[in-house]
Amino acid sequence: MNDTAAALAVLGAGSWGTALAIQFARAGHPTRLWGRDAAQQATMAHERRNARYLPDATFPEHLSVARNLDEALSGAGEILIAVPSHALRKLLKEIAPRLDKQVRLAWATKGFERETGLLPHQVAREILGDRRAFAVLSGPTFAREVGSGLPTAMTIASADEAFATELAKSLSDGSFRAYTSNDIVGVEVGGAIKNVLAVGTGLADGLGFGANTRVALITRGLVEMTRLGVALGAKRETFMGLAGLGDLVLTCTDDQSRNRRFGLLLAAGKSAEDALAEIGQVVEGYLAARAVHLVAARQNVDMPICEGIYRLLYEGLPAREVVKALMSRPIKAEFSE
Repeated sequence: MNDTAAALAVLGAGSWGTALAIQFARAGHPTRLWGRDAAQQATMAHERRNARYLPDATFPEHLSVARNLDEALSGAGEILIAVPSHALRKLLKEIAPRLDKQVRLAWATKGFERETGLLPHQVAREILGDRRAFAVLSGPTFAREVGSGLPTAMTIASADEAFATELAKSLSDGSFRAYTSNDIVGVEVGGAIKNVLAVGTGLADGLGFGANTRVALITRGLVEMTRLGVALGAKRETFMGLAGLGDLVLTCTDDQSRNRRFGLLLAAGKSAEDALAEIGQVVEGYLAARAVHLVAARQNVDMPICEGIYRLLYEGLPAREVVKALMSRPIKAEFSE
């Protein structure tokens, strides 16, 4: 982090933004947390915790709650955005006139933009240009465990090696380790597609398809993730790391994942709308399924698992028909393209 930076501004006070703000502050860095809900902001400032999303994680000394966006951004040398993918463009447009030229920007947003199929860094470049240092944070992390200080590792990717390294050092302490990468595309693709696959594994588990099906979905899902990532310019090895395989396994196998829980609720007979309402937070996999369908078609990349999940969510194809279609595909070599 810049030596001259008074604070890091974290924009987005949901569970993930709050957890990251806590971790930066826990590691000793002045951090400001901002969210759109003014009443929630006031409550967090008074209670020194986010009772709505992370009730058991108290705020460290170095974490303050900003009353408004201008206060959050004032004097900040680095900004971390932690909002859902569908809200990223609006927030970037909102902060663009307020940013000094030297301010560096990172995000923990996961997913393709729903309408355009753009990755977060592409949205950021459209709005802010390409002369600013950008970074993305991703990897196998649940907000509750980060907020509790449990041992965690993640990846920070940036074309600016110094920025990635400084962020990693700023975030790391005795219980948190950040690794660096220069593959923004790979890290972002991994973060987007794993949510779609987690919906599928939750659904399969809820229907009682068993462990064999779950591991097949994860393993072949990793192939699809890699296939699309490479087509978009990512490095193949990225998908064998924390932001690829690591995040995929975590999200597909643990019920802390909203995407997996969404799939389980669908398997229990809930409609998509009722399942989303019951979870009460954004389920990125539901939104991402449509965007991945769009991008895969645009790139002419074969993604049968993701396509099956898309058809189930948006075209009403029964889950057992999705599995049947996958199992009846032509026989071919496992590692053929």
